[in-house]
Amino acid sequence: MAAPARQALLWLAACAALLLSVAVAVTIGPADISVPDVFSALAAHLGWGEARLTPIRDGIVWNLRMPRTLLAAVCGAGLAVCGAVMQSLLRNPLADPFVLGVSSGASTGAVAVLVLGVGGGALSVSAGAFVGALLSFALVLLLSHTLGDTTDRVVLSGVAAMQLFSALTSFVILTAGDAETARGVLFWLLGSLSGAGWTDVWLCAAVLAVTLTVCLGHARTLDAFAFGQEAAATLGVRVARTRLVLLCVTALLTAALVSSAGAIGFVGLVLPHAARALVGSGHTRLLPVTALAGAVFLIWVDTLARTALDPQEVPVGVVTSLIGVPAFVLVLYRTRRGTT
Repeated sequence: MAAPARQALLWLAACAALLLSVAVAVTIGPADISVPDVFSALAAHLGWGEARLTPIRDGIVWNLRMPRTLLAAVCGAGLAVCGAVMQSLLRNPLADPFVLGVSSGASTGAVAVLVLGVGGGALSVSAGAFVGALLSFALVLLLSHTLGDTTDRVVLSGVAAMQLFSALTSFVILTAGDAETARGVLFWLLGSLSGAGWTDVWLCAAVLAVTLTVCLGHARTLDAFAFGQEAAATLGVRVARTRLVLLCVTALLTAALVSSAGAIGFVGLVLPHAARALVGSGHTRLLPVTALAGAVFLIWVDTLARTALDPQEVPVGVVTSLIGVPAFVLVLYRTRRGTT
C-alpha cells in the first residue's frame, strides 16, 4: 500500500476511533443508555431532530456525561500536543507540559481561592488556577531571561518555579486548611473531570484549536529544532522568537486545561512517543496524530476512573500515573539504549 493511502487509512481509523470512543464512553455508567440514545440526544440538541429520550435520560447524556467525555478528549489532545512540542523544542524526550511549572502555579492559585478566599468570591477556583499558572510561567520567563536564554536555563527555571509553587501550596494547606478542604484540594490536585461543564469544554477547545493552529504553522521549524538551535539558526529560523511563541501558546493551553481538570500527569510525556512510533517525527503528521491519540486515551482512562470503584470515583491523574509510570520507564530505557 502506498504511503499516502496508509496515511489516509490511519487518519480515517483515528477519527473513527475518537467518534466511537465518545459515543461508547457516554453510555457507560449506572443509567442504561445506548449508543443510539447518545446520537439521538446529540441530534436533538443540535436541531437535527426531535428528542426521543425522557428528560432525565437526556439530562444524563447532555449535561453530565457528554461534557465530561468531551473535556477528557480535549484535555488528552491538548496535553499530548503540548508534550510533543516541548520535547522537540527543548530537545528532551522526557519533557512534558508541566516542565514550565504551570501545574504547580495553577495548584497554588486554586488553593489560594479555595482556602484563603483570595478574590473575595469574585474568582472561581478555575479562574484562580488559571491566574496562578500564568504567574508561574511569567516567573519562568523572567528567570530564564535573567540567567541566560538557553534551553537548559528554561528547564532549570521551570524546575525552580515548580518547587516554589509546590512549597507554597503545601504551606497554605497545612496552615490554613481544615481536613475537608484539604481532601477537596487533594482530589483537584490529582486531576478530576467530575465538575466538567459545557463552558469548560468550549473554552479549552478554543484554546486547543488556536494552539494547534500555531504549532502546525511552525511544524517545519520544530523539525529544524531537532538538529539543535545552531542548526535551526543556520536554516533561517529566528530561534529566540520562535521558542518564545511556542512556549507561550503551550503554557497558555496547559494553564487552561489544568484550571478546568487539575493536574493530569504522564499524558504529555508518553503519548508523543507512541505517536512518533506510528507516523515518525515530522510535525505536520505528528501533531494531529498525537492529538487524536491523546483524546482517545484520556476518554478511556477517565471512563475507567469513574467506574472502576463505583460509586467511589478515582482521580483521573492517579490512573494516568499508574499507566504512565511503566511507559515512562520504557521511555527511559529506550533513551538509554539510544545513547549507548
